[in-house]
Amino acid sequence: MSSSGLGVVAKAAGLDRHQVAAQVRLAQERAGCARVCPAEPHRLSELFIAELRRLQWERIAALVDRERMAAYAPCHDSRAVRYEEQRLQRLMTDVAEAERSGRAAPEISRHRIYRIDARPTADGSSPAMPAPAVHLMAASPDEAAAKAWAIHGRNGGLYPRGGYRITSATQILPEPGELF
Repeated sequence: MSSSGLGVVAKAAGLDRHQVAAQVRLAQERAGCARVCPAEPHRLSELFIAELRRLQWERIAALVDRERMAAYAPCHDSRAVRYEEQRLQRLMTDVAEAERSGRAAPEISRHRIYRIDARPTADGSSPAMPAPAVHLMAASPDEAAAKAWAIHGRNGGLYPRGGYRITSATQILPEPGELF
């Protein structure tokens, strides 16, 4: 799992057992809500994100209980430490590769998860055409929309040329007030 467990590790830092339990219940509720949405392809990524966050909160709650922690400390969580070590190793590899190839060092930007919605264009589209939504990691809404179009805006993609337009790119993770 990347990005520090979808922001859960950072949010859990310093929380006591009861506060972690409250976050577990909230994550379970969110996952339950995502499960009852229609089983459309664009809803699957919402369910996947909700389930990953639920699993991460449940794992942290079990660790806090098992280790009898007064408060969750990521430095005492071997999995969180391993995530951070892997992230730093990837960063060091990227920097070394950039130096070898003479390219500029990789830009370190805080990525967020955006939901990109698209709608059929008026010209020749049928009302039965689905309104696809995808989730992508990017540093900004504009970058997320550009990535979505680059990935899905070709023949055979979710956004066949001329048939769709991207209508919004909304940040869904981290949630307001959360660090990522």
